[in-house]
Parts: sequence; C-alpha cells; structure tokens
Amino acid sequence: MADEFRDAPFDLVVTVCDSAAEECPVWLGKGKRTHHSFPDPALTDNMDDFRKVRDDIELEITQLLKQVG
Repeated sequence: MADEFRDAPFDLVVTVCDSAAEECPVWLGKGKRTHHSFPDPALTDNMDDFRKVRDDIELEITQLLKQVG
C-alpha cells in the first residue's frame, strides 16, 4: 500500500501501529519516516479505548509537527 505514495512529496511519514513498522521498515519515498507506537484499540470492545488512542495520536502528531514545522 505504501508504494502508491512513494512519489508523493511528503516531508514526513508517520506510522502509528506496530504492524506498519514491521511490514514497512524502510520508507523509500521522499521525506523523513518516524514511528510512534500506540496500543491497537481494535483488540478491545471498549469505545473509551478507541477515544484514548485517537486523542493520544492527535497529541503526539501535533507535537511532532511543531518540532519539524
């Protein structure tokens, strides 16, 4: 799936699940690649777990963009 974006002009590529980091350990396209591990909320039926991961991703990505921006 990542191959379809290889020629896109990204400055930064962020993976957020461990399977993405394992299946795509090298980004061959343009831009820096970084990984942030978050728990997989699909492993639970608790909607609060989904919301927590969503909020954690928003916080981490916002901070990351401030660093590179």
